[in-house]
Amino acid sequence: MLTLIIPLIVFAAVTLLVAGLVRPRVSLTEVRIQTLRQQVAAGDLSALALPFSDRILRPSIKGFGKRLASMLPANFLASIQNSLTMSGSSMTASTFVTFWVVCTGLFAGLAIVALAALGGVSAQGFLGLLVMAGIGFSLPLMWLKTTVGSRQKLIVKDLPDAMDLITTCVEAGLGLDAALAKVSEQMKGALAMEISQMLREVSMGRLRREALSDLGQRTGVQELISFVNAIIQAEQLGVSIGHVLKVQSDQMRTHRRQRAEKLAHEAPIKMMFPLVFFIFPAFMLVILGPAGIVLSQQMMK
Repeated sequence: MLTLIIPLIVFAAVTLLVAGLVRPRVSLTEVRIQTLRQQVAAGDLSALALPFSDRILRPSIKGFGKRLASMLPANFLASIQNSLTMSGSSMTASTFVTFWVVCTGLFAGLAIVALAALGGVSAQGFLGLLVMAGIGFSLPLMWLKTTVGSRQKLIVKDLPDAMDLITTCVEAGLGLDAALAKVSEQMKGALAMEISQMLREVSMGRLRREALSDLGQRTGVQELISFVNAIIQAEQLGVSIGHVLKVQSDQMRTHRRQRAEKLAHEAPIKMMFPLVFFIFPAFMLVILGPAGIVLSQQMMK
């Protein structure tokens, strides 16, 4: 047991030593105090009127998150930020890293408290500590993955109807931007929000092909990315947008029908587990229960 605890203590001590050496010489508390002194000297007391969470708690969490994020690889932080964008969350990567560390530490702390309450460290207790820390480590990632998947499913579900509306508007004489604006007005949900954001970017002077490309990348939905690429290629080659939209609409309706058929084929397999574990035991209990009671009574006589 000591061979496991001693390396952990050494690792923690080295980590704290490195963190203490690389931290800035001027602490965040000193910077905050100096800022408040300057504001008081200048007569600007507006910051002091803010709630405690906005003055102290939120800046402290942001500073802690930035320090943690600076220790992680840039590619990893970019992947987290991309997932957060696809989930539709306004959370930054540093904030998510802070939440991740706090969740892991909370579960590990609960395990340590349980070990102390049960009377000391043992092999089973140390294994339980690792399991609890692993659960706390996995929960934020599972939440992020589930949120991204749910949002992408909503976008895929709304996409064929949006394509039909865009095609109808373009064939009626509207431009592509006006047709997209009509979709953002008439429809609700994640797809309408993303289209509305894309139109705002175009109205602020951004090129439409860049805004459309970012629209596909923000959602991560392959069908929407294909639609965006088709629109960009049609504009570059001078092809009729109405014809491209009609083809894309037909393809998306076909994909929706294929997804429905796939889910229908998977339904019997998914129903097998509740049948075996929940319905069949109750069914057998109802059928064999009276026979078992009668048999037990006959054996007791």
